[in-house]
Amino acid sequence: MKVILTERVKTLGNVGEIVNVSQGYGRNYLMPGKFAVLADESNKKEMADHEKRLAKKVAEQKAEAEAIAKKLSAITLTLIKKVGGNGSLFGTVTNVELAKELAKQDVAIERRMITIETPIKTTGEYDISAKIFAGVEATFKVIVEMDPVQAEEMKKKQAALAAKAKERKEAPAVTEEVTEGSEESTTTEEA
Repeated sequence: MKVILTERVKTLGNVGEIVNVSQGYGRNYLMPGKFAVLADESNKKEMADHEKRLAKKVAEQKAEAEAIAKKLSAITLTLIKKVGGNGSLFGTVTNVELAKELAKQDVAIERRMITIETPIKTTGEYDISAKIFAGVEATFKVIVEMDPVQAEEMKKKQAALAAKAKERKEAPAVTEEVTEGSEESTTTEEA
């Protein structure tokens, strides 16, 4: 069933858009709540007339979206994650996680608006885009760092491994010196 949105619906779209929804959702929720009207010829003509009135509402929403985009462009998120021995993250950074982090910084963006081009599976710096409104996009930075506690533990483990390796290298040299000294002592006793 095709409907024309008269209000912005979070999961569907913005005012004036024609979207395809299930019949139950359209008839039981959208139409009674005056969020949408049926997309038939008479409503399309009425919507064209109504567009002038909606233009003001759309302009307000677009201005609000542009303000959010400006605020979002100035944001750099830093995420602290656990990292495996090979340098990759345990799990992937998702748009749900980014939306929660943005909400902590007073930027309310739905997760479906955030686009992650390549999956974030390693530490580093990433540029993430968000389509906030039709024609309004913003890009923000995400920096993924290793958990400092885990980094300290890894340094200790590496230092311990290096110390063991050093001991192994020095240990054969010490045994050779001992065997050389024992041969000399046997020759002096025979003489």
